[in-house]
Amino acid sequence: MSVDQTSWEAAVRHLFEDAYPYDATGPRRHEDWVLDVLALMARVPDPRGWAGLDDAAENPRREGYPTYPFVAHPPEYVTERLQEIDRDSAETLLLALTDDCCTLSSLRRFTETEEELRVMARTVLARYGDEAGYHTNVQKPGHVRGTLDFTESSWAYSPLSVYSEDYGLIVLSDTEVGMFWNFSDY
Repeated sequence: MSVDQTSWEAAVRHLFEDAYPYDATGPRRHEDWVLDVLALMARVPDPRGWAGLDDAAENPRREGYPTYPFVAHPPEYVTERLQEIDRDSAETLLLALTDDCCTLSSLRRFTETEEELRVMARTVLARYGDEAGYHTNVQKPGHVRGTLDFTESSWAYSPLSVYSEDYGLIVLSDTEVGMFWNFSDY
């Protein structure tokens, strides 16, 4: 499945506009892709010029802290907090990131069916190709290693920001790194 700019931007905007998102893509320049994630947290521009969502972009707290709301951590700190997941889990995680609490209960606010929302999530992932890799700071382990199980009520995450909760998905292709992140403070 290939995707064009208009379709990708529309899917990102529709899925995440009611969250407190940081949804962006940057270039993949390093073998150690965490270095590219850190550059993306500091707002490196999208290599294709496509628009993401960045609710914190105009926050005055960013003055002097280009990664805000992310904390400027060393690469090894970030690496330790991410786990690889499969594509199906990545798709479901994108849907869980549409609102606070990282659950699928937020899907009730949409007028579309879950399958229609999944098509949008697949549109978002299509930008990175069929060989993309997926990583998250969410720990909601499924019965198979590398999967997430959103039918379980318990979950954890390894925060990377100044907020009390943050959860997200990192998508890796050979040429790009995408971040889809949501923040909340309780």
